[in-house]
Amino acid sequence: MPKYLRFLFYSFGFIMTIFFIDSCADKKKKEDQTATFYVDETVMPMMDDQLAVFQSERTEKINLVPKTEGAILDLLKNDTTKLVVMSRVLSKSEEKRFTDKGIVPRITQIAIDGVALIANNKAKDSVIDLQNVIDFMNGKPVASIKGLVFDNANSSTIDFLSRKASVTKVDSKNIFALKSNNDVIKYISENEGYIGVIGVNWMTQPMPDMLNSTTNVKVLAVRNVKSEPNSSAYYKPSQTNLAEGLYPLTRKIYMLNYEGSVGLGMGFATFVAGDVGQRIVLKSGLAPVRLALREVKVRKDIENK
Repeated sequence: MPKYLRFLFYSFGFIMTIFFIDSCADKKKKEDQTATFYVDETVMPMMDDQLAVFQSERTEKINLVPKTEGAILDLLKNDTTKLVVMSRVLSKSEEKRFTDKGIVPRITQIAIDGVALIANNKAKDSVIDLQNVIDFMNGKPVASIKGLVFDNANSSTIDFLSRKASVTKVDSKNIFALKSNNDVIKYISENEGYIGVIGVNWMTQPMPDMLNSTTNVKVLAVRNVKSEPNSSAYYKPSQTNLAEGLYPLTRKIYMLNYEGSVGLGMGFATFVAGDVGQRIVLKSGLAPVRLALREVKVRKDIENK
């Protein structure tokens, strides 16, 4: 073989070897990429669906860990995590530890959620005034409410309602917390007169082993307090009422990224906020942020008012 052909042959082989090594390294790098999001457990069913679709065609690994809002805030405070899914953004004081380091937060709203008030199916009323709930939170007796039952003492639901009621500390034997949203659903299904407070996602996407319990509870339509808009009618947390802000206990869901760089966490947030991710939000029974809405009737209890 002529020298120049041998040179070309070996040069080509060398280049292909380098290309192969680089390709393997890139593939291994992708496979080694991981990101862990700590997720407010009130929206965990929807986020589980997002993860299943996101990872169906990817080698990168996303971990979702359900936590209460209080636990998530502690993890952020202790620098244990920088990727979270919450029903609110951080306050300036909570965010200060990151901004002091020059980290610019990447905040992505991904859904419109609601805090659902549920009652036993045998309850005479299918509606409730938010003012009655606020009064009860402030220690005033309300004839129609034996007690309020929350999913967890550190949950975003109790924080959300406490803010609504302007209560800094809930101190009543008739206001108590269990361990999870499913525990609340089960308790309400077995006890009349109590009002359960849960994330609406746990009623629109109940776990298979909770179907019997969910059929024994109903989602209440809520009337806003008189000083607020839309106080002349009762609204249920349907997708339309959430999207239009008619339901009085509507809230937004955010993915918060304090990594300070573009990485897998930002890629997942971009997916959830994109067309496919927003369709998953729609299917979950929550209201998407960026899609035209259509009404999805998951249960008779969740129908529009």
